[in-house]
Amino acid sequence: QVQLVESGGGLVQAGGSLRLSCAASGRTFSNNGMAWFRQAPGKEREFVGCIGRSGDTYYSDSVKGRFTISRDNAKNTMYLQMNSLKPEDTAVYYCAADRGMGGYTTARMYDYWGQGTQVTVSS
Repeated sequence: QVQLVESGGGLVQAGGSLRLSCAASGRTFSNNGMAWFRQAPGKEREFVGCIGRSGDTYYSDSVKGRFTISRDNAKNTMYLQMNSLKPEDTAVYYCAADRGMGGYTTARMYDYWGQGTQVTVSS
């Protein structure tokens, strides 16, 4: 079992930055593929990016070049650095973990989820 807790959300102006954290507990964090998803009101949960066990990353086109995912296995924490934020980035952001290597862009493939953290970008 893995427990995930996101933090770092908030209100920011367009063009600003935020860093989200996802703290994991319950099993060996370094063995899990991890990902960030987001969900805006009235929309489906959307893939943001993922990071593998060894730190390899993959991003959606909508955030590529602006967002960076990293992980610190010693701290059992994954991060999402968000720069050049846009109003359309407004959503609840969720971290997810896979029992295995991860690397999926589909939400249903992930086994564990955090409770989400709100990110609001004002224009």
